[in-house]
Amino acid sequence: MVDSSAAERVSAQPTGSGMPGDGQGTGAARPAAILLVDDKAELLGSLHQLVSLHGYRPDQALGGAQAIDRLRERAYDVVLLDLIMPGVSGHDVLEFAARERLACKIIVVSGDASFSGVKHALHCGAFDFVKKPYDAGELIAALEGALEQCRLEAEGTAAEIRIKESEALHRFIVNSSPDLVYMLDKHGCFTFLNDRVEALLGYRKQELIGRHYSEIVDDDDMDHARHAFDERRTGSRAVANVEIRLKSRVARRGPRFFHGGGLWVELTAMGVYADARVRGPDNFLGTYGTARDISERKEAEEVINFQAHHDLLTRLPNRALLKDRLAVAIAQARRAKRKLAVMFLDLDRFKAVNDSLGHAMGDRLLKAVANRLQSCLRSGDTLARFGGDEFMLLLPEVRTRDDVVVIAGKILDRLSAPFSIDGHELFVGASIGVAMYPEAGDSEETLIQNADIAMYHVKGHRKSGYQFFSDEMSQEFSTRLTMERDLRAALANGDLVVHYQPQVDARTGRIVALEALVRWQHAVHGLVQPERFLPLAEEIGLIASVDEAVQARAFADVGRWRAAGHSDLKLSINVSPGQLEQDAFADRLLAALGAAGLDPASVRLELGENTLMRDIDIIAPRLKELRRQGATIVIDDYGTGFSSLAQLRQFPIDAVKIDRAFVADIRQDQGGASIIDAIVAMCRSLELGLLAEGVEHANQLRYLCAQGCRELQGVLFSPPVAADAIAGLLARQPFPDMIRDGG
Repeated sequence: MVDSSAAERVSAQPTGSGMPGDGQGTGAARPAAILLVDDKAELLGSLHQLVSLHGYRPDQALGGAQAIDRLRERAYDVVLLDLIMPGVSGHDVLEFAARERLACKIIVVSGDASFSGVKHALHCGAFDFVKKPYDAGELIAALEGALEQCRLEAEGTAAEIRIKESEALHRFIVNSSPDLVYMLDKHGCFTFLNDRVEALLGYRKQELIGRHYSEIVDDDDMDHARHAFDERRTGSRAVANVEIRLKSRVARRGPRFFHGGGLWVELTAMGVYADARVRGPDNFLGTYGTARDISERKEAEEVINFQAHHDLLTRLPNRALLKDRLAVAIAQARRAKRKLAVMFLDLDRFKAVNDSLGHAMGDRLLKAVANRLQSCLRSGDTLARFGGDEFMLLLPEVRTRDDVVVIAGKILDRLSAPFSIDGHELFVGASIGVAMYPEAGDSEETLIQNADIAMYHVKGHRKSGYQFFSDEMSQEFSTRLTMERDLRAALANGDLVVHYQPQVDARTGRIVALEALVRWQHAVHGLVQPERFLPLAEEIGLIASVDEAVQARAFADVGRWRAAGHSDLKLSINVSPGQLEQDAFADRLLAALGAAGLDPASVRLELGENTLMRDIDIIAPRLKELRRQGATIVIDDYGTGFSSLAQLRQFPIDAVKIDRAFVADIRQDQGGASIIDAIVAMCRSLELGLLAEGVEHANQLRYLCAQGCRELQGVLFSPPVAADAIAGLLARQPFPDMIRDGG
């Protein structure tokens, strides 16, 4: 759209050129010779109309070939040149003008506004650059600026022309480049720096002009920088994308974990010659280059690399980095015929802290442990975290076992002192397994595995100590692996069986419920008790599968007994934290009950006390839903964990079962057991039911009945028995003599 003021300028003399555009002229001035070049007729016509409206009479050239013909035919003051054209491009026209040393001012009008494209155009002799789509005022201003330059040249003011060109070039670089742009003389001293140097490095330009580039290069990168800053080549052979560090006075924003005050830049440099066609020592003027800030990218790369090789909680090396260092240490020890030691360390009692005080406290304890362990090591040793509460230590260049014994003793001594965290006094010990090279293995995998075996040997025998690997331990480890393999096969083949122990009403002597207890019918070892394999199942992540297998069998058995006439019989099942935390736990449990013909009211869920210390937001809603459906929630083995009264009140609990260890104390104190008294008082205040297990003697029975225990369980009534013996137990009830003795 053309406004009225523009229309009024058609017959007016252009204000900036001093050359009448209508060809009439005043005095000695001649008409401005302008050539418009574009490969698209409609764009060329639009450009012609715009320039004509401002009082000029330009010629037109449709495409690069026609433009070269026009330039051969006539001398022009200004050429408005499209850069990207098929066939003969704008670059070809620029090269023709440079080759023929034409005096015209070429203004590139192009959509390619990249720094490299603009730089190349200016390098080839373009006077100015206007980006498409252009602003009419900007284009006319550029045109009139070029005409003004022509006037100055015509007047022979060569010095003023050079100043104008320099100002135009520098103005573009400063205003358009996000990078530090510099020029060096042939001796490597700065002759030009753009304003970006102050923002990136904190130096004023005046401080560095005339100074050698080495004054801003990081000392560690000087050799690398010398290759880049002394560049004399041009074109594709010149230096590009060289990464070095420069000294910086600028305080960087955000955390800088790895590089302090240095600034990483990507350097591009090329030689500058008085005549680009003659490149020799006598013609060399210096170096032109740019430096782009890549500190954020380098920081990100360092963080990613650190995360790949370090534990993020303790910032110690992880398993991958330790194995790399161990491989190097083995190679060095083999070459020097020396020994080295690998220690596998597992914390004792850490799980109790993590479960009772939460994962945040556990994380803080791990960091405190890591700090103490590092204080025990020599400068060349490596401490790594393998995950959880497991650490690995690499001790290169040890002479004898005694050297390792000293370090192991020092570690155990340091860890035996209490940790004070947020007002809590925490105690942990450590089980340490040691594998020596070459006696215990000559590869990193073998040494790590054998140190692990030695550590489990300590845990299995006494805890809190150290043990060197021996061949006998390998056999024990092999036995453990065999048990793990057999347990997985037992789950697949249905070799786990269920025994039941009655829970008896203290008032009537009748069996009100049966607790389902797992046994393993092993082909070689016979009937294996749960304490021999359940810890292994929990350790290797099979405990939830064991729970589900036991529950499926128990649901079927109890469903059959209820259908046979014992319709009030209930089933108590143990639920592990691993099963309870599964996403679809409640739905699967209800579906399994329905498949066996049971309703939720016929089942009791027995949860270990430490379950209360797990994720309340996940567990509590699931228990509430099952209780709403009719299930009974019982806390098993109460008193052996670390739960608080506040935690107890957050769960939908119906009853508490006293652990057999406290019931056993009744035998030694006929007057009662203080812990049981406390549990009884708590249950009364919270209106919870009270059960007890492990009842073996009449005096225990009498004491528990006196305390208000409503249900009892133990060998006094019946040991756990196989399913085919339950019918006989149900037929013999009630247990009148025992209940009478209790009463």
